[in-house]
Amino acid sequence: MVFLHHQNPSRKRPSSSFVPPFPPPKVPKSQNDGVAVDAVEKMASILAEGGCTLVNPLGPPSLPADPFKLRRHLSRLFASSFDDRSLFLSGFSSHIQSPSNLRRVLISSNGSGFGPGRSESLVRHLLLVGPIQLDLQIMLLEKLPEYFDVVSGDSQSSLSLDDDVARLIINQFRWLDFIVDPDSFTDKLMQVLSICPLHLKKEIIGSLPEIIGDQNNKNVVDSLEQMIHEDPSVIVPLLDSFSNLNLDDQLQEQVITIALSCIRTIDAEHMPCLLRFLLLSATQVNVRRIISHIREHLKFVRVPNARTMQKNKLKGKLLVDNTEASILDALRSSLQFKSILCQEILKELNGLERPRDHKVIDIWLLVLLYSNGESMRKSIEKVFKKKIIEDCIQEVMLDQCICGNKELAQEYFLSFLSLSEYLVACKEQKARDFGIYMYTLLFEEFADTYSRQEVLGALVTHVGSGVSFEISSALQIMVSFASKHARELIPLSSHINGILDYLEGLTVENLYKVYEVFSHMSLLARSSADCFGSSIANELLIIVRKQVSHPDLKYKKMGLIGILKIVSCLGDANNVTLSSPFQKSNAEEALELLETCLESCKQSSLTLIFFYDELTAILESRTLHPVIMDWIGKHVGEFESIFLSDLDGGQLPCRTTYCGLEGELWMNLDGEISPICLNILPLASSSTSASLQYLPANFHLLSAVERVTNQGSLGGIDALLGCPLLLPSSKYFSEAEWQSLTGKQKQIICLSLYYAINWIRELLNAFCTQVAGGFEFTSQSTKEDIMLKLLKRLRNLVFLESLLNHSIQTCPVALPQLHLQVDRCGSTLINQPNHGNKEKKNEPKTTHESTSPNKRKHKKISKTSTTGTDGKLRQPTLLDMLRKTGAVTSQEMPNDISSKENTSASVDKHSDVFNESVLIEVSPVSQALESQKFRFRPLLLECFSILTFSKNHEPCCSDPVAELPLYLYLIRDLHCKLDYFAAPGKQCSMRSLISATVSRMTLDEFLSKIRPLFPSLKRILDSSFCILNGGNETCEEHWNVLSATAGNPDITNLVPSKSSISPMVFKEVLHSFSKMLSLPETQRGKPVLSDLLKAFQPNKALDAGASDVQPCPSPGTIEYSYLGACSFVESILDAACSSSFILASEALFTLESAVISVQKVIDKLEGDDKSIQSGLSQILPLLRSRLGSSAQKLLKHKWDNERLENGWKNKGEIVQKILRIYLEYTESTSDLLDELACKILPQVSFTTREEDDDYGFPTLCSATLLLWYRVLFEVNLTALDKLVKDVVRLEKFRPGFQPENVHSHLIKMQKNVNVVVALVSMCRTYDKVTLHAMAVKYGGKFMDSFLKAFDFLQVHFQMHNEVIILLVKELQKATRTIQTLCSEAKGLKQTAITGKVPATKRSLERFLFRVKALLHATSSGCTFWMGNLKHKDLRGQVVSSQAYVDDGNDNIDEDPEGAVDVDPQVIVGSASENSEME
Repeated sequence: MVFLHHQNPSRKRPSSSFVPPFPPPKVPKSQNDGVAVDAVEKMASILAEGGCTLVNPLGPPSLPADPFKLRRHLSRLFASSFDDRSLFLSGFSSHIQSPSNLRRVLISSNGSGFGPGRSESLVRHLLLVGPIQLDLQIMLLEKLPEYFDVVSGDSQSSLSLDDDVARLIINQFRWLDFIVDPDSFTDKLMQVLSICPLHLKKEIIGSLPEIIGDQNNKNVVDSLEQMIHEDPSVIVPLLDSFSNLNLDDQLQEQVITIALSCIRTIDAEHMPCLLRFLLLSATQVNVRRIISHIREHLKFVRVPNARTMQKNKLKGKLLVDNTEASILDALRSSLQFKSILCQEILKELNGLERPRDHKVIDIWLLVLLYSNGESMRKSIEKVFKKKIIEDCIQEVMLDQCICGNKELAQEYFLSFLSLSEYLVACKEQKARDFGIYMYTLLFEEFADTYSRQEVLGALVTHVGSGVSFEISSALQIMVSFASKHARELIPLSSHINGILDYLEGLTVENLYKVYEVFSHMSLLARSSADCFGSSIANELLIIVRKQVSHPDLKYKKMGLIGILKIVSCLGDANNVTLSSPFQKSNAEEALELLETCLESCKQSSLTLIFFYDELTAILESRTLHPVIMDWIGKHVGEFESIFLSDLDGGQLPCRTTYCGLEGELWMNLDGEISPICLNILPLASSSTSASLQYLPANFHLLSAVERVTNQGSLGGIDALLGCPLLLPSSKYFSEAEWQSLTGKQKQIICLSLYYAINWIRELLNAFCTQVAGGFEFTSQSTKEDIMLKLLKRLRNLVFLESLLNHSIQTCPVALPQLHLQVDRCGSTLINQPNHGNKEKKNEPKTTHESTSPNKRKHKKISKTSTTGTDGKLRQPTLLDMLRKTGAVTSQEMPNDISSKENTSASVDKHSDVFNESVLIEVSPVSQALESQKFRFRPLLLECFSILTFSKNHEPCCSDPVAELPLYLYLIRDLHCKLDYFAAPGKQCSMRSLISATVSRMTLDEFLSKIRPLFPSLKRILDSSFCILNGGNETCEEHWNVLSATAGNPDITNLVPSKSSISPMVFKEVLHSFSKMLSLPETQRGKPVLSDLLKAFQPNKALDAGASDVQPCPSPGTIEYSYLGACSFVESILDAACSSSFILASEALFTLESAVISVQKVIDKLEGDDKSIQSGLSQILPLLRSRLGSSAQKLLKHKWDNERLENGWKNKGEIVQKILRIYLEYTESTSDLLDELACKILPQVSFTTREEDDDYGFPTLCSATLLLWYRVLFEVNLTALDKLVKDVVRLEKFRPGFQPENVHSHLIKMQKNVNVVVALVSMCRTYDKVTLHAMAVKYGGKFMDSFLKAFDFLQVHFQMHNEVIILLVKELQKATRTIQTLCSEAKGLKQTAITGKVPATKRSLERFLFRVKALLHATSSGCTFWMGNLKHKDLRGQVVSSQAYVDDGNDNIDEDPEGAVDVDPQVIVGSASENSEME
């Protein structure tokens, strides 16, 4: 009856159509025992009493219409009767032994778990009966293993949920309303879970949050942690469970730790899920740990070999695994939704200092952050640039990101491109080099049209920026593209042509690059049938032809550069291209362009000089077509007919005068056998004087052609090396003759000397190539003869420049420009021709009226010029320019140029220049010529080979002074070239004499050229040092004999300098050695550095220096060479102390450069060569100690007036630098600062003389007190800044570091405060306004730096309150004085101080309120209050004019120390104008 009663309504349910897959069940009967049958029947009857029919032929058990009634019935029954509960459980257990019965009680009554007619399974309802829930849970879990093997492999995907009994059992546990015993249930579940097959294990793990809810999470997490270690493949469902579990902070951290441990072992396909979980779980507490672990262990991008890919032509075609793109997408999306992740990544990267700590993932993280939005782009760009400059992000890392990973990087192409744009626009050379590499990589890897158009468009934008270094870098990239990918660029030429719009604003160097780009493309285009190619070539030729025919010199130079660059490509013998039969060949086209060029250049000497020099550079770098070489050879063949004359037995055939001047053969090295001479005087005094302007450039081209055609030999023109020069007679350099000359004749003499100087310079440039390299065709005797002549020509050069230097003082002449410099420092081409135009206008003045070939231009010049009585043109603006540059002083210039009286007076005034009673020193340093030296022809690097020549005999005695002027001349030129390379990014002088060859040379190439000079520099230094020590007297006879041998005329009042040459050589060699040590390429290149250090070793074996280092460096190692070089410089310094303060200080600065070089070499070798790095690290402390001791020695040395050279005047910068070295390289800078500021400096008086008092430092006197004062302030401020940075960094990365470290930092800070208090207190006794101004300025800066440490002070105030309060109280003494200084400066209108008052006042006010906030926040028991203070002067006297509102505050400033000590009270006055902080 009961069963029947419950079957009828079940047929009316919507699920009545369900057809059971199994036959109606039968109650199992035991054959051995009927107890089980009874139990099943009892169980069925209990269910029937609740309205549930257990056996339903049509499917699962039929549940009552009100299931809750069934649950209540069972709960009451089982709670009241333990026997019924036991029988029910026993019967249910027996019933589900049959798989079909188990499946029926597990599925829902309507056969599905969804839809409006949804009902729960019988087991589900029974699990909601509290008394039997745990037993049923355990019973079902124990049944679960029986169905592990029902489904094997991947076939479970084909079974529905109703057919999978194991999954049905798990589903019964989900979303239960309550769990009676969660601990027991969880333990049992975890036991079963540990033996489940993988697919079921994933199912259960993923369902854990739905099964167990928020209870017993600790056991669940522990069990899952053990499980993930045993089987990492369950990571994805495990992460899902962790995400859905409601965990407390402690368990959340445990879960994060579990996830972090999986990064190294997880499969790549699961990595995106792990990263999302970690990043989205990040909090302020764990974000740093998460980012660090991801950076450390994430290796998600495969690293293909880029070179192998290029060889196999697979570049860009490597298929990228989808998982890698998914990883990047997971990172990007997580970073987009969590701002703390972005900030932490930047902090993490900023905190890394060593290059080896950086990984490829760092680049990807920065790119992902960069692509996420605009808000952080500036910060990311700064971090990216910083890491590149520090060599932390390197090119190989970028290769691993992009090379072979085109599909992966394609989505981030624009981000990479934007970073490239930023880097190329940076000032730092390293950043620009990396940007260049990025551009190149993007262009080569992304070969699609869109990407390449974007790259080219960005480069054209750089070119239009107007910033020289940015333009240069962009054009360098374009040149690289054109040389490697010209064919690919031709279809994209429309995107490049925009560069031509910016030609006028480009420097000469950048113009070369522009035309090189288009020349490569046009060369390829001429052999291409493509219409794009032919149009490029035609357009380029049209542009350059228009430019070169333009009357403006600016555009003409642009055209010259373009044509010669095209000629170098078209005329190259190695570029064999097929041209159309309807067009000219490449050689014919190049030849026609050259003829057009030459015809256009004949109108101006400057353009002709430029044409010759550029053509010479092409010959030296390329092999031109024979047709072009023949044309050049014919042109330079005219050299002899223009510039040379025949001699008869080494003498002039007849004597003639030129403009009233007699000629004379000077400097004949070949004697009677010389067949020719150089016609300088005849040409300088004739209408063809303009030809002398291009004489050196023409000869430069001639020598290049000779070398090219004769395998490097100049044997065909060797007569020019020894041939004499036809110059004005030497008698004109006497007093009487010089006074009798007209102004025009004096100008001719000066210009003749000038052209002779530049002729000899080009001789040296040409013939030094014959001895600088090893030529098999040159015999040893020929080499020796050339060496001897070169030495003589160098002596001629020094002689002529000394003579011209003194001649030009009485006859100011604007020398014509013989060299068009190629500036690399940012000066635009528009400014360059101005020099040329000025020279063209001044040409009549520099020679005479008939020199201008253009009468129309001559008339134009005469209108704006003033004609003097001697007939020469004068331009006051030019003379003003010479006066400004130092070539002419104001006393040397006549007040009225048009006045005869003033002109004659000027001549009389300078008539003593060539008086026999006034000696003219022969010196390579020509003061009057220095301002015009940039007009000279530059010396090439080959000329430095003269320094390596050794003389086999001496004419009369061993007198090195006679040779030092020659060496000094070359070393000064070497020094200029080193300065040029030392700071290429800085603004260099427009007047630097640098050849185009050197300007196009890299620093590595330059160092390889001068590398053989190192031993010679050491030899010359030893020679000059011996002269300084020994005091050898100059043998004038020796100089005269050598001068006569070189063919110099006998001018009696011309003698070698006795006093200045040796010290100057000493300084120049040391300075050059220091500069070479400081060059980055020297520090990076071990061979060059090793050779340089070995050359400057002491003459005796190194013993004392190496003995202080354990283990002692082995000879030949770089650390041994450093010790030797430093010992050598120290020995020079010790000896120089007895002769000259200037030389001793120069030696000290060289020693400092060596020590700095050691540190930089250590930094550059990090991770490359551990042995060298370790050896240098051992000697560095010793070298630093020696440097500090040497600086101390100079400061404590007793210098007399003779060794000081004019006392302490003009030596302030030197003294400051020595003092800085002493303070920086001492053992404890803070202790030394404390001693000097508190004990030594206050003893010095401005009124006493230097020799009256001795404070232990003879260099500290009234004349140098202000220098010491400034240096102590600045070094103390630097020490505080460094201390504050260390403190902030330690608090940031290691919060709460050791108390002893805190105390040591506070003690150092106390010393800094003591120093500033002592220095500021000196203002009470010294009334110098300059000293007061420095106290106000640096006092305010000190306050600003000190305020940055207040967070640190606040954190540690509780443990160190006494020390911190003492700091504040001590600093009040300085603030009181500074307040008084500010008040007095306003009253006395001391403008040197008042300009610094506002900033200092703001700093003092900030300090006041930060102290107040510190004491209130810490609640330390200290009281803080503010009050108005009396207005007192520096001596403590009350200013009577000050009115006070409250007389009760009159005693505030009477005893400030006592006030602070009370209770302990910190009394702070307001920071108003007449108040201060106490």
